[in-house]
Amino acid sequence: MPRDHKPSGPLDDVSKAIIEQLQQDGRRSYAAIGKVVGLSEAAVRQRVQRLTESGAMQIVAVTDPVEMGFARQAMVGVRVVGSIDPVADELAAIPEVDYVVVTAGSYDILAEVVCESDSQLLELVNEKLRTIDGVVATEIFVYLRLQKQTYSWGVR
Repeated sequence: MPRDHKPSGPLDDVSKAIIEQLQQDGRRSYAAIGKVVGLSEAAVRQRVQRLTESGAMQIVAVTDPVEMGFARQAMVGVRVVGSIDPVADELAAIPEVDYVVVTAGSYDILAEVVCESDSQLLELVNEKLRTIDGVVATEIFVYLRLQKQTYSWGVR
């Protein structure tokens, strides 16, 4: 979710139930969801639209990067001097970067990257990431195997 996302407030139980249904199956019909949560198909459609427009939820296709032709994934730890936000914004604008988070600890920013090859990863780090004003150090954590990836942590 973008850093400028401003939640509209706590979600009610019905909205949470809709999200939970879509986390189980993002293609579940509004009619099927309505039966579970006690709303009409039209009411579910309106709720889903509000949830997506507010930024509280996204409906996306999650792919396997290797199957999509991206043989190399890595997490890059970035240390910054000065303001972190401009560096995070610049990282987020790079097409190969799919995840950027501002952190506390050894690194100021973690950026996940997906590349077609090791040579593309090296070029990305040397020619794009390390040349951003404010970046003073990077450390690359190459993924050897994805053990777990889930987006269905539920709602509270």
